[in-house]
Amino acid sequence: MRFTHRGNFIDVSLRISILVSISLILAACSSPAPQKAKEPPKPIEPVAARVAFQQAFIAARTWAQDLEVLRVRDILLDGVPTAPGKSAVWEITFVSPSKSKARAYTYSAVERDTIHEGVLGGPEESWSGRSGQATSFIAAAFKTDSTEALETASGKSKPYMDKNPGKPVIFLLEKTPRFPNPAWRVIWGTSVGTSDHSIFIDASTGEYLERMR
Repeated sequence: MRFTHRGNFIDVSLRISILVSISLILAACSSPAPQKAKEPPKPIEPVAARVAFQQAFIAARTWAQDLEVLRVRDILLDGVPTAPGKSAVWEITFVSPSKSKARAYTYSAVERDTIHEGVLGGPEESWSGRSGQATSFIAAAFKTDSTEALETASGKSKPYMDKNPGKPVIFLLEKTPRFPNPAWRVIWGTSVGTSDHSIFIDASTGEYLERMR
């Protein structure tokens, strides 16, 4: 009788152990998987003009094969950081002589309501060979980057910069009758119209051209 009672006790204990183990396994299986912590947003990285230009040029080649450049400019956005000679958003306008059309492409390192991250082409516009004073030029003429243009322009602007520390700088690249090659206009201020100081830099040679007030 004692042996039988002991055997029954062992049998019951074994069953309980098995049931507990099964319960633990089921509980583990039914528990929700731990959620991965959200990665912090990547910092916005402003780029020099030629980085944006190269990306936009690749995209624009699917629109037209005979691309020429009309304009390169940066776009300032509130709350979006910049770096010397760099911007988070650039706009590059290409033209196609065979189509008689122009098309602006934006390169953006940030997503905003009206600006999409990456490269985006805008609508076609008619093109008759001139936009104001600006005419088109071949992509190979664009050799001097915005960072290099700023460095040269800053060297010619030290007295002005000392009197106006922290003033924003914007960039405009065009070819006009003013100079034989396309030229950067490095502009201290938020627009061409309101600026009281800008420097022209040859976009092909990198040489200083002229100061304008």
